[in-house]
Amino acid sequence: MADVTELEALKASLRGARATADALSAIAARVDATDSRTDVSAADLDDLQRLTLANAIGAQALRGLVETMLKRRGKLGDEAPADAGAGGIDE
Repeated sequence: MADVTELEALKASLRGARATADALSAIAARVDATDSRTDVSAADLDDLQRLTLANAIGAQALRGLVETMLKRRGKLGDEAPADAGAGGIDE
């Protein structure tokens, strides 16, 4: 059975990832509604900067926690994924 602390950490990580995704969705709706002849507002750009960083950090923390849980269960080797250095982005 999973350690309660580990399970609570997983729940908290998921809540954080979902919260930033929801916040990004709200901004995406405003950006989508922006007239193409104008520019994105400074406030939206500030929010995007803050939220994309929070989203990236939260997603990476969640990924690390899941990988740790999988390793503990013997379902994941100690090797890093092939795309770990590129962050999943093809260059």
